[in-house]
Amino acid sequence: MRESKINHTMSDLNDPRVFFAAERTLLAWSRTALALIAFGFVIERSGLLLAAVMPHASDTQRVASLWVGLAFTLLGSWVSVYSTLQFRRVLKTLKPVEIPDGYRTTPGVAVNLAIAVLGAALAFYFLVGA
Repeated sequence: MRESKINHTMSDLNDPRVFFAAERTLLAWSRTALALIAFGFVIERSGLLLAAVMPHASDTQRVASLWVGLAFTLLGSWVSVYSTLQFRRVLKTLKPVEIPDGYRTTPGVAVNLAIAVLGAALAFYFLVGA
C-alpha cells in the first residue's frame, strides 16, 4: 500500500506530547540499532575467539561469523538511518504549537546518524581485518 501524498498533520491535539511520543519512538529505534550493532560485534568477535580456543576450527565457521556479524552491524546502521528519516517525516507533519518553544529537534537526529556512521565504520573495520 502506497503512502498518501496528502500533506496533513499528525493530529489536531495541538499538544507537545505528540512530539515527545515521536521522539520516544526515535529513541526506541536508536536502542534497537545499537543492540543490533553490538550483537553483530559479538558474533564477529566470536569467530576470533573460536580460532583462539579451537585452533582446528574450520575456516568456514570463522568466515560465517564474520559475515553474520557484518550483516547485523550493517542492519543496525540501516535501522538508525531509516528511523531518522521517519522521525524527520513526522516532524514535518507537526504544528509549531506541538513543539515546545526553544526545544531543539536536531540532537536526536544527530545522535542517530552518528550511530549509523559508527556502525558502518565498525563494519568496515571487520572487512579490513584490523
